[in-house]
Amino acid sequence: MTPQVLETGCEWTAQDVADAGQWTERLSTDEIAELEAAIATARAKSEDFLDIGKADFPLPTLGPRLSEIERELMDGRGFVRIRGLPRERWTNDEMCLAYWGIGAHLGKPWAQNAKGHLLGDVTDHGKAPGDPTARGNEIGLVGLDYHCDGSDLVGLLCLQTGVSGGLSAVCNSVSLHNKLVRERPDLAAELYKPQPFDYRGEQAPGRPGWYLMPIFTEQGGRLFIRLITPYVLASQRHADAPRLTDKAREALSWMHDQAEGGAFAVQMDFQPGDMQFINNYHVLHGRTPYEDDRAVGKIRHLKRLWLETEVLTDRPAHFTNRMGSHWAQKRVISRMDAVN
Repeated sequence: MTPQVLETGCEWTAQDVADAGQWTERLSTDEIAELEAAIATARAKSEDFLDIGKADFPLPTLGPRLSEIERELMDGRGFVRIRGLPRERWTNDEMCLAYWGIGAHLGKPWAQNAKGHLLGDVTDHGKAPGDPTARGNEIGLVGLDYHCDGSDLVGLLCLQTGVSGGLSAVCNSVSLHNKLVRERPDLAAELYKPQPFDYRGEQAPGRPGWYLMPIFTEQGGRLFIRLITPYVLASQRHADAPRLTDKAREALSWMHDQAEGGAFAVQMDFQPGDMQFINNYHVLHGRTPYEDDRAVGKIRHLKRLWLETEVLTDRPAHFTNRMGSHWAQKRVISRMDAVN
């Protein structure tokens, strides 16, 4: 196939997004009050988040604003930081319910792992980076390379920061794709071919420890990306996984170097009460290293949502929410505290 430049209106550079005011949405006092009323409405129906959908979390003023944010996520810049949840006076449960309700206005929850977590956790589980079962949301101390998650949108809510570090980083993968197509179409074409990904030990019983998926896919003029370079490289630990070609390795290195170069990236801090939502197909995300102080309870803890947006009415089959998969057979809300 001959790769094409796609969705140029969604390209941006670091200079284009240098002003944090462009991508930070601040909640007003009235919107906080509306969220408090929605929390009360949801709790009157059920204490189980799984029973709470968009209709059970009414946001007559904030809801239309979230619809505009969703359009910007899918057809524009591809990321947003929403600031202003009153962490200082809301409990963990109130914070998580507000986040769940806001997420319901942006999409439908998607299972994040074999445990079936629809509301999951990003905190240091004490796992080593070299652990073949470790996933990025379970590792602290080291930074995370730019990557995608497994859904249309990924959301993060900051409950607590650590002692230092932990800046969130986003990179425009549309710009990377189009630059690669313009400069090295042969490498771009290689990444349109299926590549092996490591399952990190979360495959269905009796199934291989890897799966095949292209890095780049085009459908209906849209670009879809699934790039998790460490998982692609880790697939080679399985003797029955297809071997990566030299060209695929070169293309992955090119993507890594360009992303880390910073020309198409920006970093942001998280304060308790901040939420971030990104379009997985247009924006890669990563994180700088962070440190916790468990003795005094300063443990970085984020909650995570994977969401299926209603904006996309046409998507490749391998980017659909597989409700029949072994991950989706359970539906779990994690209410864990940060790992001590």
